[in-house]
Amino acid sequence: MVIKKIQTSAIAVTIFLLSCTVCWSQDWPQWRGPSRDARIADFTVPERWPEKLNKKWTIPVGLGDASPVLVDNRLYTFGREDSNEVVLCIDPSNGGVIWKHVYPARFVATGPSSSHPGPRSTPVVADDKICVLGIGGILSCLDATSGKLLWRKQSEADYQNTPYKFETSMSPIIVKNMCFVYIGGDGKGAIIGFDLTTGKAKWNFTGDAPSPSSPVLMTVDSVKQIVTINEKKVIGAGLSGHKLLWSVPFKSRPVNSTTPVVDGQTVYVTGQGMGILAVKIIRSEDNFDAETVWTNSVAQVGSRYTTPVLKDGLLYGHAGNELICVDTRDGKVLWADASVKGQSCAIVDAGFVLIALGINGDMSVYRPSDTQYIELAHYMVGEPEIWAHPIIAGNQIFIRDKESITLWTIE
Repeated sequence: MVIKKIQTSAIAVTIFLLSCTVCWSQDWPQWRGPSRDARIADFTVPERWPEKLNKKWTIPVGLGDASPVLVDNRLYTFGREDSNEVVLCIDPSNGGVIWKHVYPARFVATGPSSSHPGPRSTPVVADDKICVLGIGGILSCLDATSGKLLWRKQSEADYQNTPYKFETSMSPIIVKNMCFVYIGGDGKGAIIGFDLTTGKAKWNFTGDAPSPSSPVLMTVDSVKQIVTINEKKVIGAGLSGHKLLWSVPFKSRPVNSTTPVVDGQTVYVTGQGMGILAVKIIRSEDNFDAETVWTNSVAQVGSRYTTPVLKDGLLYGHAGNELICVDTRDGKVLWADASVKGQSCAIVDAGFVLIALGINGDMSVYRPSDTQYIELAHYMVGEPEIWAHPIIAGNQIFIRDKESITLWTIE
């Protein structure tokens, strides 16, 4: 294992200077971006990283840990004000509120999680609609342009007699004009797909109780499936057949909180106390098998909250209070570095660089490498705790902390 830190002020690649004007170059419509893989398609790295970022504006958006989303030059946030959950549509150029939707949310987080009373699920935007899942299980679909309520689900009957007994962090996903959520508790749960236009339940899969994990899509031999981690297992459920295609036991401590990472037919999952597991999904006639490729059960590599980023055959993650790099061929840790403190951080792939936002408000920019940690820049962009993922668009960086959102610019 190599543990090394290199400070540098310039990047040895041929690139253009970032424009200092506002440029919304890529939508970020859901959890971990367009493909749920935390990849930024067209970020232009500056020739020289500035000593400081410029703060353009900050506005209050309510308590919460839900990541913001950015679509069609509109920024959307999800938070809590007193006993209400609040969805805001914001002009990203100046922080002005375009519309605000408020509804009662009487559910109150208790126990160890009571310090996080606001929503944790990232909104999802598609077809000029925005769907949000509140901490107590209220699913709302709004018109993304006006904020008008289109439909809402909040009762056991709405969820096809599935009791909701869970403080959710699961971020909804929209597939085939349906909004999918995983609800339940006390050992039982259901993935339900609601028609995006009418709100009618059109898809249902029942099984174990959910976890805070968020689902992703996977296609194996033309068969599309929803892949997620529930309370006890990693599972793949077929979109067309509404049935379980495969499963692998996986139960981290205290709960499964990360998102599966998909690479072709291979799925990588990580969790505290479980390390990292790589499985390959293979089709045999009408059946699917999950074959273990490798397992690294070393405590250091098992992440409690951070979903790793897959880039060029390497997994870049954060576990054991360290940034780590793991070889996807065999699961070996290639290097680790403690530059980003805290029990979690959000990592995004910005092409020539990786950007890691720690819960303590520090943001590290580092170069992808299989040999060592090479830091290019380091900034303080907020106060603890920051659990939301950043949005990076052009030379703009949006940071959502516990109660507000801030626009920083690279100039």
